[in-house]
Amino acid sequence: MSLAAKRTYVVPVQTAQVARAVFPKGNSVMRLYDDLHMVVGDCDFADLFPARGRPAEAPVRLALATLLQFMEGLTDRQAADAVRTRIDWKYLLCLELTDVGFDHTVLSEFRTRLLAHGAEGRLFEAILDVARGRGLLKGGGRQRSDSTHVLEAMRTMSRLEVVGETLRHALNALATVAPDWLRARTTPEWVERYGLRASEFRLPKSGAGRRAWAVQTGVDGFTLLALTTADDAPPGLRDVAALEILRQVWVQNFLVEPGPEGPRVEWRANDQTPPSGRYIGSPYDAEARYASKGPMVWSGCKVHLTETCDVSTPNLITNVETTTAAVSDDATTSTIHAALDARGLLPKTHIADTGFVNSALFVEARERYGVDLIGPTRGDRQWQAQAAAGFAARDFAVDFAQQRATCPAGKTSQSWTPTLARGTTPVIKIKFSVADCRTCPLRPQCTRSISARRAITIRPEAQHEALRVGWAREQTADFVAEYAWRAGVEGTIAQGVRSSRLRRTPYFGQAKTHLAHLMTAAAMNLVRLLRWLADEPKAQTRHAAFAQLHPLTP
Repeated sequence: MSLAAKRTYVVPVQTAQVARAVFPKGNSVMRLYDDLHMVVGDCDFADLFPARGRPAEAPVRLALATLLQFMEGLTDRQAADAVRTRIDWKYLLCLELTDVGFDHTVLSEFRTRLLAHGAEGRLFEAILDVARGRGLLKGGGRQRSDSTHVLEAMRTMSRLEVVGETLRHALNALATVAPDWLRARTTPEWVERYGLRASEFRLPKSGAGRRAWAVQTGVDGFTLLALTTADDAPPGLRDVAALEILRQVWVQNFLVEPGPEGPRVEWRANDQTPPSGRYIGSPYDAEARYASKGPMVWSGCKVHLTETCDVSTPNLITNVETTTAAVSDDATTSTIHAALDARGLLPKTHIADTGFVNSALFVEARERYGVDLIGPTRGDRQWQAQAAAGFAARDFAVDFAQQRATCPAGKTSQSWTPTLARGTTPVIKIKFSVADCRTCPLRPQCTRSISARRAITIRPEAQHEALRVGWAREQTADFVAEYAWRAGVEGTIAQGVRSSRLRRTPYFGQAKTHLAHLMTAAAMNLVRLLRWLADEPKAQTRHAAFAQLHPLTP
């Protein structure tokens, strides 16, 4: 398809007359044209289309229809119907009343084109540019972040269901690519085992029966992999994506052990499988991961939202990150700061919950980005801190220059050993003398060690100081007041869930899901911009009638 870019769009006279008759004061969709001048133009998408070919549907109309689709939580079919039937949509898209619009598949093709050209964030950035141009968005100020779970389109399966469905998926892919070749190398028994969807309802119930079924499935899978790599295999079979997924799933779930009669296939025990961050739980979305957070257990991904929260400007989402479900929140904090820095939108103060902060991030945010990262430090899980009656590591005076620590009883440490915790995190292990600890009257409050010596583990100097300052700040009223601003981002997540099904994606793959999250954020920003320009006040936290009878003391 080729693009014939149109410089300006004007609402047809008859469309404008009918729209004004139906909406004398306009509505949010019409104000996108009246107040924001359609936000984008055809020229913003010119690089996505070739110079020659069949004329494409106007990209500005597809872009706006996509934004409205996510603004109202519509499917592709519903959005295409709205283009044909809704007068406010025709007004925004500058269409004649008799215009029949376009087929719903064009919207999917437009999203695919955005992904193929790495332009998934173009609409999101365009709306931020509009806000920036009106003086409603700039660097500095206060921003806040939070994340939430996202359920992928596939179902959650047991391990037996995963291997059965993975083999079935590979067989279906091969049956499409090389049906005659596959028919000659399989038997009707394979159809009985793998013709229907893998389900616990049809699987054996006894432990021995389930293991035998798993082993037979493993043997069949290895047989299929060997057949596809044989010399007589049709060219191109090795490029079938389902076979690569089959290979990975078989490595994760099966072992090949030597035996007296040759190699034998064994079903891996649960403790021999990869961690959730690498385990493939569905052949239809190899990027989805299993995760848990408190009582919540899900398979899919996570979305991390960052937004402004200053009093004098609208709250606008400035960054969207989509990660696998197994990625911790603090693994995205640096990515968020780097993305905001690249767009000139770094805040002065960044507020987030405990999951987004740690000692290394406190230091990096301050020294590299000049950002004051605010969030509760992780609690000390040692019994001395939990009991609130013993001496925790923070009660020891540490002299980094002399590489020694002094305990609350005034004794100095005996050893100072820099090392790595879990092989990755730099820490310093400090031990005290057995002789000093054994006779110390404060020993019951300090250690329960059999060796009668106290040992503490601390972070390197900059991180240790950041934790000390952070913990001290948490005890102040100023911290409580500043951290209270974080709660508002939960309302943003709730808005995304209600309007655009933020916690459930209909797409397979992280790239498509991330595009949907960017479109959701862009649509939410549009709504907030329009309300701000209409002088609507920001929504206040609602309290139940009974809760207002007995307000709690802050």
